[in-house]
Amino acid sequence: MNPILASVPGDTIPRRLATLLGALVASCVLSGPALAEDARDVLTASLSAFAGQPVGIESIKPSPAPGISEVQIANGPMIYATEDGAYFFLNGDLHKTSALGATNLTEESRALARTEQLASISIDDMVVFKPKGETRDYISVFTDVTCFYCQKLHREVNQLNNMGIEVRYLAFPRGGIPSDGATKLATAWCADDRQTTLTELKAGVEMPLNDCADNPVAAQYEIGQQMGVSGTPAIITSAGKMIPGYRPAADLAAVLGLD
Repeated sequence: MNPILASVPGDTIPRRLATLLGALVASCVLSGPALAEDARDVLTASLSAFAGQPVGIESIKPSPAPGISEVQIANGPMIYATEDGAYFFLNGDLHKTSALGATNLTEESRALARTEQLASISIDDMVVFKPKGETRDYISVFTDVTCFYCQKLHREVNQLNNMGIEVRYLAFPRGGIPSDGATKLATAWCADDRQTTLTELKAGVEMPLNDCADNPVAAQYEIGQQMGVSGTPAIITSAGKMIPGYRPAADLAAVLGLD
């Protein structure tokens, strides 16, 4: 017998059990709303900091999944969160809450995967523009010669180099494989002077095309697709963060913490 119950006279055991069970039931009834209010406070603070503006929560109620709550944002969407408000899902990504905002844990996993995928590509298979002085950081850019914003970004490569940022180009023909864009990219990768050839192709210079054997365009295009690249330029920082589309050199420096 439980030693606590053993010290209680026999005829009071049923009464004591009833009292204990009643206390447990009362505790469960009280903990639900209290937990929801705590979760509301945590989520309100985190989502407001994350959005950069006040975010209200209209309601929190249990979802069909155990341990997961449905959180209705005031004048906004419904999201799912853990009962304690420590984590929430947004656009399919798992976020961890904090008073300073939220951390996208799914994106952190993607970033790690991107760095590992890029590390599998030899830098000798990239078209690299290095700073003349100290290299403070680098970006990897999936590019296409026919893309207007790729051309615009390329015109700022010297500016990026002057800020100590190395630019590593990978091929991503928007028209797929095979395509005219893929052949032009292959021409740059097959050239003795890759940097000059790529620069001239992006400037619209007509030149003989060269789709040499064993060029890495198709392989890099496939890796880009695996990483979720859907357009160009697709810029990936040394930490694995993906920046879709063109960003000015000064903005990229700020993202890298070099401003």
